[in-house]
Amino acid sequence: MRQSLVIANWKLNGDLALLDSMMNGLSSQTGYVADVVICPPAVYLAAMQQRSLATATDSFKLHVGAQNCSEHTQGAFTGELAPQMLREVGCEYVILGHSERRNLYAETDALIAQKVATAQQQQLKVVLCVGESLEQREQGQTLDVVTAQIAAVLAADVDASQLIIAYEPVWAIGTGKTATPEQAQEVHAAIRQFLNQHSGVGEHIALLYGGSVKADNAAVLFAQPDIDGGLIGGASLDVEQFRAICSAVKG
Repeated sequence: MRQSLVIANWKLNGDLALLDSMMNGLSSQTGYVADVVICPPAVYLAAMQQRSLATATDSFKLHVGAQNCSEHTQGAFTGELAPQMLREVGCEYVILGHSERRNLYAETDALIAQKVATAQQQQLKVVLCVGESLEQREQGQTLDVVTAQIAAVLAADVDASQLIIAYEPVWAIGTGKTATPEQAQEVHAAIRQFLNQHSGVGEHIALLYGGSVKADNAAVLFAQPDIDGGLIGGASLDVEQFRAICSAVKG
């Protein structure tokens, strides 16, 4: 059975108070089907790990993730964070290829592939983000764009079976717009088919949807057969909303 995941991407938001309230709010409820991952700003990763260990029970544990990492493991790269550094402070997951990294920091498919390979070498679980712009969707290029982004990573020295892929249409991130369940399912199904054809792992890895997921639309999105959870942005900063989203994943 495929792993179900709900991942909170706090981006450049949050503080220790939010970390505490999120930990308390999530741990007060049990029975989540999905594994729950919090990706706070890097300065809070160690604090997140400490709180995760303190609140862990036999039935529930919050997992720690980073929002980015370097393609390098050491060297003169001021401000960068190496994958093994993230592992040392308790990270299990890392988000790579997010559209904001691609668009704001000009990260290319080749660079992202290099980051994925380096992160996997350090035993981090990579959440690879892919997605198209509104212009690309309107021109009918969605599947070409998404599969090209995945193909660039598969061409690198990576273990495809260990990838987690998050489809995040760029036009739906932070805009309030959301792909319909049918639109999201169509792309997820195509991604799974592409992975089956090129690496044989499509049926086994988690595919997540990201793009203005909220408490009131999570259940219908997660009910789609090829959507295994979500990569959540703005709604992950609200304890009650995020808890409802986590609860929307059904076995």
